[in-house]
Amino acid sequence: MLETFKSLFFGETETPRLRPDDDVRLAATVLMVEAASVDGTVDPAEENRIALLLRDRFGLSERDARAMQEKARALQEKTSQIYPFTRHVAEHFDADRRIEMIEMLWEVVLADGHLHDYEASLIRRVAGLLYVSDQDSGTARRRALSRLGLTGPVA
Repeated sequence: MLETFKSLFFGETETPRLRPDDDVRLAATVLMVEAASVDGTVDPAEENRIALLLRDRFGLSERDARAMQEKARALQEKTSQIYPFTRHVAEHFDADRRIEMIEMLWEVVLADGHLHDYEASLIRRVAGLLYVSDQDSGTARRRALSRLGLTGPVA
């Protein structure tokens, strides 16, 4: 009964639990899907960037990348928490891969050519949870801007 009241007042109470053998790529994809949607809209350029990153960085086929996105979206829609996913990534990625994860997030949020305050805030939170310094996050952002062919400040 208490859970019913909690769900009425606070929304979803279920914390997603990733098993140790769950694919870290799924946790990373959930973070990318969250980054794409945190500003209230998911631009097709952001969706396409996620699929491209899944193919390029994780070696997935186009079909598997889209399936991973759908699975991640379903998980992301069930919760507003990012901690279970960041924890899974932090446990399975070394320092260089965690910086690469932040770079992927920057690529996703910058893919539409605009940076919303919510997107920047999310990346800052995720970077902290992944033990990525502000300096490394800034370097990752510059690499993402370069990869996307963007120059100057993005607002």
